[in-house]
Parts: sequence; C-alpha cells; structure tokens
Amino acid sequence: MSTKEYTNCFAEENYNNDMTAGRAAMLLALSWNMKMEEEIKKILDNKPNLRYVVTEVGGKASEEFRGKIIKASMNAAINKNIIGKNAYESHALLHALSEAKAGVTINSSMSVSFAMKVAIVRSDHWIAVAMFGQSAFHPMTNHERGGFGIMHI
Repeated sequence: MSTKEYTNCFAEENYNNDMTAGRAAMLLALSWNMKMEEEIKKILDNKPNLRYVVTEVGGKASEEFRGKIIKASMNAAINKNIIGKNAYESHALLHALSEAKAGVTINSSMSVSFAMKVAIVRSDHWIAVAMFGQSAFHPMTNHERGGFGIMHI
C-alpha cells in the first residue's frame, strides 16, 4: 500500500467524531515515515478535543530503556501541554506508559535493544500512550513490537 493510499483511508471524513485518544495514539505510533506522520497530525489538528506529541526512545531493556521512556515521555507531554506539572495528570500518564511499556517489554531479555516511536494523545479526560518499533539482540534479529495503554485523568 502506498503512503497516499494509506493516508487516504484515514481521511477526515472517515472519522467524524470517532477519533478517540487511543485510536489517534495508535495511528501516530504506527506511522512509518514523516510524511505519513504529518498527514495524521493534520487530521488531529482539526480535532479540538485532542492534543498529541510524538517522540522516539531507544536503549537496552534494562533500566536504561525503562528510565529513558519515562523521562522522554513525561518531558514531551509537559513541554507540549498534554499534561500539567501536577501529580494527578502525571500519575495518569505514568499508568498509561506502564501499560504500553509492558506490551513492548514482555518476554524480552535484559540485553535486548529497543528503538520505539512513542505517541501520547490526550482527550478531555483520557490519556493514551502507544509505542511501536523494533527490538533485537543483534541487528539481524529485529522483531517488531507494540504496546498500548490508556488511563482516565
């Protein structure tokens, strides 16, 4: 499927009021090039109840990746006003991150390396985190992995 065909199937008229925070986060995380990501962002920009940010994180499955994913996601969400600097909203994001991270890191060795795109989307009272990327012991053994989490704020 070409990028044009892919983005056309996500055209504005196909979503009306059905674009949820979870669906938007998944679409952003699954976009595999900048052009596709920008097309999805154009659709989301027309949804006044949705705010989003996308970041990328890589590292070993050990505490390195786990720490980076929390720091990068929290900083991105605060810098883009997805969440405020308060315990209530930070707590919701951390729970959604934890769910998404569990989906990515399950059954992975501590020596596996990860490269993940992380999308965070907030609607009025929901925050969703989607991750998609690759993991490998060695560059020749890449596996695609994905995770998703959503929490009420």
